[in-house]
Amino acid sequence: MTTSKIWFTSDHHFGHKNILEFSKRPFATVEEMNAELVKRWNERVAKEDEVYHLGDFALMSPGKLRQLREQLNGKIYLIAGNHESSALDCKDCFEWIKDYHELIVNDSEAHRGQRFIVLFHYAMKVWNASHYGTWHLYGHSHGDLPDDEGALSFDVGVDCHNFYPLSYEEVKQIMSQKKWLPPFEPRNK
Repeated sequence: MTTSKIWFTSDHHFGHKNILEFSKRPFATVEEMNAELVKRWNERVAKEDEVYHLGDFALMSPGKLRQLREQLNGKIYLIAGNHESSALDCKDCFEWIKDYHELIVNDSEAHRGQRFIVLFHYAMKVWNASHYGTWHLYGHSHGDLPDDEGALSFDVGVDCHNFYPLSYEEVKQIMSQKKWLPPFEPRNK
């Protein structure tokens, strides 16, 4: 029996010509970009997997978005970004579309066996239970926002990760490298 995996990604901007220049993406045309993004998505994501997309999925007509969505593996949960008009016109292409989501992942290594993750398109300085070590994943910044090593948050956008989605295990590995300290524990001076 195959178990589904959880993936996180953001800011594909499928169909968005201006993103090629804005984010200095290494593609000659938007068609080449779309094809490569679909290829890299499907190299990792299986049909039964869950993908949490943190916004700016596509800038194209709803009809073209539907065609593109049919090419992508996985069940997609969409956190609305600032470019979602087409996605909102075809909500049935997604498991749901929300502005914000608090995800709980079963993980035997997490506190009480559950990892609490705040998903939002935009980066936040603080988020629900951040002082307890919860994680925050975001997009929007296309790698232009410097990472804060002292915060359990980072940009999961494709521009930061060679145009691939990240697995829960990869996110966990990145978070394990952070230098976050619980704010209420005594510090050695």
